Amino acid sequence: MGNKNHRSAIVVILGATGEEPPPGIGPVLEGAEVRFAVDASELERAIGGAEALLVWDFRSTELRDAWHRADRLRWVHVAGAGVDAVLFPELVESAVVVTNSRGVFDRPIAEYVLGLMLLFVKDFHTSFELQQKRRWMHRETGMLVGKKLLVVGAGPIGREIARLARCVGMETNAVARRARDLDPDFERVFGSGDLDRALPEADYVVVAAPLTAQTKGMFGSEQFRRMKRSARFINIGRGPIVDETALVKALRDGWISGAALDVFQEEPLPEDHPLWDMPQVFISPHMSGDFVGWHKALGKLFAGNFRRWQQGEALVNIVDKKQGYASPG
Repeated sequence: MGNKNHRSAIVVILGATGEEPPPGIGPVLEGAEVRFAVDASELERAIGGAEALLVWDFRSTELRDAWHRADRLRWVHVAGAGVDAVLFPELVESAVVVTNSRGVFDRPIAEYVLGLMLLFVKDFHTSFELQQKRRWMHRETGMLVGKKLLVVGAGPIGREIARLARCVGMETNAVARRARDLDPDFERVFGSGDLDRALPEADYVVVAAPLTAQTKGMFGSEQFRRMKRSARFINIGRGPIVDETALVKALRDGWISGAALDVFQEEPLPEDHPLWDMPQVFISPHMSGDFVGWHKALGKLFAGNFRRWQQGEALVNIVDKKQGYASPG
């Protein structure tokens, strides 16, 4: 897999410029011939002869268009947790190894989700509205202790969410590909086929799953109807996992109590989308994992993997291209 000649490798970085290369990748700039591409046409010109590609914007789809020019490509690294944008059939069937940035966003996203659950249970929406109106109105709010959390996706992000939730006394369950009785982070893990059975007991449902053929459209009318009317729905996974038309109807008709959404089917969310006008909905622009210094953390992770690649060592965060995500180890 590796390349032990430190000056022979050609690395292409898609989505950044030579004037402002990604922070943290100094060892790569010193140890390889680095080419930069910001769009599909530039990538087509740059990728010929390149052995490694860093996809700096995880949403970039230009590789598929330039694939016919990738004559020596052996490794693609995505600067994000999700890799769905690069898993087109030709790459999946090829010998090219794909790695991702698993681990960088676990804690910040978990803190973000904990904050969202606190926002709901402590009714911060109303407090902020009353403050704007200069109104003093005493109220009682709820507590998270004893509430049931269902995390859809038992990967590292979902597990970190569960660990923080347990710190405040919540009961944590999960939905994963396969059911299991014993798990260090969840009281119970349901198989994906049992999602509908797991939903009715949850007070908070958090989607933390990757976008795959199995998870696309996973939440529709049937799933929202099965949830408690008092339940809150949080999506920090991927927008296409959720049927947004069904979600809007569920919120309007009171099937669920509220939603917090960081990802959407179309991003940016169109200005005329009905979700903007719903008072029980909290919207953020795909930023739940973006902490101060995250760019440098992504760059350093890639640089570390580049060193392993140069030395012929095993890469970290290798993606199972058939499943669509990286497994531990």
